[in-house]
Amino acid sequence: MWFGLFTRTKGPLDSSGFEHIFLGEIHGGKISGFHNWIRFYLLEKAGQLNYLSYSANGPWTSYPDVYGFQFKWSNYLKSIGSLFVGSSPEFDLAVFTLCYVTRPDSVCTVTMGGQTLKIQTYTWANTTYGNGKRYVGSTYPIV
Repeated sequence: MWFGLFTRTKGPLDSSGFEHIFLGEIHGGKISGFHNWIRFYLLEKAGQLNYLSYSANGPWTSYPDVYGFQFKWSNYLKSIGSLFVGSSPEFDLAVFTLCYVTRPDSVCTVTMGGQTLKIQTYTWANTTYGNGKRYVGSTYPIV
């Protein structure tokens, strides 16, 4: 579900749900995915990412917060991308998996720390790899 390879273009099998969400991808001159605050922080610290603006769902009294960012990565623009801030990758993977399994291709509503938030999920099924298996295409918190 997370690590099966597929293609988002008509080229080689070079994408997975995990890569798309936790690392980000560049396709057709645009940033795709990139919903992980640790990667965001590390690239910004290394001078490879510049955030331009943000919006927030919070701040909450407990972590994680949900932020939407506009940013540039390697001179490519992401007009808006959302992510949890302050969570572990394990937390993100668990919540995203829960929502993907229970609410594929839709909005999943969860309550954490007394706060209600929505997570969008998308399935990738346009592949011949794995005999038609369905994979996580994308999932992210909605700001």
